[in-house]
Amino acid sequence: MAHVADAVIVGAGIAGVATGFELAVTRGVGRAVIVDPRPPLTLTSDKSSECYRNFFPTKPMVDLANRSIDIFDAMQEKTGNIFNMSRRGYLFVTADERQLASLAASADLSSSFGAGPVRRHQLEGEVVEQDWGFDVFESSESLLARFPYLTAESVGGVHVRRGGWLSAQQLGAWMLESARDKGATLIRDEVVDIRTSSGRVDGVTLGSGERVDAPVVINAAGPMSQQIARLVEVDLPLKGSVHHKVSFKDSLSAFPRDAPFLVWTDPQKIDWTEDERKALANEGLDELLGEVKTPVFGRPEGGFESPFFEALWEYRTDLRDPPTMPFPDADEIFAEAVMRGMSTMLPCLSEYRDRLPYSVVDGGYVMKTPENLPLLGPAGPEGFHLVTAMSGYGVMISTGAAELVGAHVLGAELPAYSKAFLLSRYDDPEYLSSQNLIDTGELGKKGAQLQKQATTNTATS
Repeated sequence: MAHVADAVIVGAGIAGVATGFELAVTRGVGRAVIVDPRPPLTLTSDKSSECYRNFFPTKPMVDLANRSIDIFDAMQEKTGNIFNMSRRGYLFVTADERQLASLAASADLSSSFGAGPVRRHQLEGEVVEQDWGFDVFESSESLLARFPYLTAESVGGVHVRRGGWLSAQQLGAWMLESARDKGATLIRDEVVDIRTSSGRVDGVTLGSGERVDAPVVINAAGPMSQQIARLVEVDLPLKGSVHHKVSFKDSLSAFPRDAPFLVWTDPQKIDWTEDERKALANEGLDELLGEVKTPVFGRPEGGFESPFFEALWEYRTDLRDPPTMPFPDADEIFAEAVMRGMSTMLPCLSEYRDRLPYSVVDGGYVMKTPENLPLLGPAGPEGFHLVTAMSGYGVMISTGAAELVGAHVLGAELPAYSKAFLLSRYDDPEYLSSQNLIDTGELGKKGAQLQKQATTNTATS
């Protein structure tokens, strides 16, 4: 049996659902089909921190994030905020004066790209009532006057004001239902083949044997993006980064309910007991025995009446190419390690040192390109498009990414930042050289070919 569609979207995570919404609701493509063997929004989309911000070190990412947040704002107003969008921002905290200077410089850079003005605060009691730009707290006094629950070791921080979090599950459910109301269809099945003819796609074949005929196929398959792309002989330079998070039931009401998304940026060493250190060594968790350099972060979960908060700390690097299923379990010590790490920033959490509260750990893959930028737009045969490699930004850029891919699909005017996210950027030796990618092995065969090409060009010039 064959279905006929205008576009097939492979994957019903937040990227695929947002793309379905963009095509069916915003652009009037009534025959959009979303295909996924799993229930919508259940593989990785509901396993993230569900946060958003416009704080990035490149203009294309600032522009894309700003556009995505603009769309969130419009959706919030239209729905009465059914997806619980908060605007408390991100607060990056440090006990190192050099790190504070680096954070402030990053705020200045992001501001120059259009993320909003930078305001500097040195004195206690200065009023901060903005939802745009950055507040740089240049002294411990100014920071602790505003956020008194932070450690007294803090010397300052940067509050990213255009940021916060939302319920990806509720946002996605609303977008999916809205798309269905406009004629989109969800099929619970697996794409096993993408058919092509004369250099363009003409549909997909499903695991059930059914076909969907369509001139457009959009790869929004998250951890399965590589295998979907290979069906049309497109090689994606992706690796799956394992990310876990933990939700704690805060029975002691220790975590401040009015906090922004809190990030402790400094390396730290956990003061394990000698017996604990021996046990960690026996478990092969050497990463936790020395200095851990990755940031630890957390936020309140739910409304003010909720007893939960969630936190994340990727103290070990686990990259998989290709990603393996089922998703790997977290270390048995994960929840305790995260609580210890968070208590450096929030001393109030030390109350849980001897008795960890009830906790739930989950996680998912974050698909990353070598320079940690998404892949959005056409690739390979005509009609094949990517909305993948969301690099840990999946929720926060989902709507902007979907809008961009929709513009590509329908041949609409593209924003200036569109070229930065094309797969074809890897065909440019100058770009690869600027990103230090040619001789790193990150791009596999393509990198080797371009390295050879660059060597030949140098020899003949």
